[in-house]
Amino acid sequence: MYKTTELIGAAAAKSAGGNERASATGISTDSRLIRPGEAFIALRGDNFDGHDFIKDVIDKGASIVIAETIPKGLTKRGPAFLQVRDTTRALGDIARARRKKFSGVVIAITGSNGKTTTKEMLAHVLSARYKVLKNEGTKNNHIGLPQTLLKLDDAYDCCVLEAGTNHFGEIEYLASICRPNICAITNIGHSHLEFLRDLSGVLREKSSLLRYLEAPFISLLNADDAMLEKIISSQKKRPLTFSFGVRNKCDFKGRFFGPQGGGLEFAVNGRNGFCLNTLGRHNVYNALIAVAAARLLGLDYGTIARRLATFKFPRSRLNLIELNRVKFINDTYNSNPVSFAMALEALRNFDSKGRKVLVMGDMLELGGRSEDFHRQAGRLAASSCDVFVAVGKLSHFAAEEAKALGFDSGRIYFCSSNLEARKALFEKIAPSADDVVLVKGSRSMKLEEILT
Repeated sequence: MYKTTELIGAAAAKSAGGNERASATGISTDSRLIRPGEAFIALRGDNFDGHDFIKDVIDKGASIVIAETIPKGLTKRGPAFLQVRDTTRALGDIARARRKKFSGVVIAITGSNGKTTTKEMLAHVLSARYKVLKNEGTKNNHIGLPQTLLKLDDAYDCCVLEAGTNHFGEIEYLASICRPNICAITNIGHSHLEFLRDLSGVLREKSSLLRYLEAPFISLLNADDAMLEKIISSQKKRPLTFSFGVRNKCDFKGRFFGPQGGGLEFAVNGRNGFCLNTLGRHNVYNALIAVAAARLLGLDYGTIARRLATFKFPRSRLNLIELNRVKFINDTYNSNPVSFAMALEALRNFDSKGRKVLVMGDMLELGGRSEDFHRQAGRLAASSCDVFVAVGKLSHFAAEEAKALGFDSGRIYFCSSNLEARKALFEKIAPSADDVVLVKGSRSMKLEEILT
């Protein structure tokens, strides 16, 4: 329940008329989904303005309206009207106030790759004992993360959040709202370089999550990541900094055994019996975060292992699917140099009697080094696949690099659209049941259209 006075204090709002004694059962930012008795925050977006729907939410029974401007003639009606300078900031401020009242554990996860998978995996593991709230899907920005926190109440024991960014300052803002008790950084890679410039910029942005840690101030960092290893070394005096990895010395160490059926088998700190239903070996790192956080919150290794074995990976992230009797590795959610290399590793290790086909879409937001990164990807692809389908201008650089290394030009297909790539794949390449096809590209490339 939100009281008008509580919202005024949290959002630095001023009363602009209406029923000042009103209260709200919840808060909504979507006029289509608002329920009677809820407060409405009129957000302004690139393609919409919530202020245009204030009359609609009043008709639907909104009890409080929070807006930057209040339409004339409405203040004599039922709701309380609160005016703020910036509704997006007000959303964050109210979420911050909500989080401060929460006595449970808040866990925040960031990194260049694996945020969503790790968040989903950890929430699945913790739900064996606790009532867990998490971001829906990939709602990890300045809108989605606060919206998640607004759902917090005493029914929950834990809140597991992912925090995303592509501009400097975004992680710090999200951290200042959610103030985690435990934070984890999956890795530091070449992503969003258009705005974060280089690896040092990525590290600076991602590690700002650590600045707003709340008691007991626990951090989980990847010991195999060269950039994060620097932070681990600098925080050795902090007893609640824990490391995880496969290669280097760390607190939670995984040992990879190899493929087991359709998944992976691994050990943690010498304990066998851990498995994941995935093709991606890199997911062991995500699992190690889940193991570490769950152990710190009191779960035993056996329970953790059983939960990991039943975890279903999010869609479009190295999912093995079958279409017209052909095996496809669907990794179309997103792409950057690190995740592309991981996907190629899964393709190389896939047990297939036939050809290994790569359908590559552009990797976006890589700034001035885009061509260089795509050419590097092409060099990796040359030794990982038998057929190369390049979709988009940047991916053409990758295919050209593979060709320069001796890759048969007759097995390279340059495509400008997903439709063209689909025709090349199913009409010219015509994969059989013995083949396997990896489809990988940035979200904006919408490569999943090839699979429909």
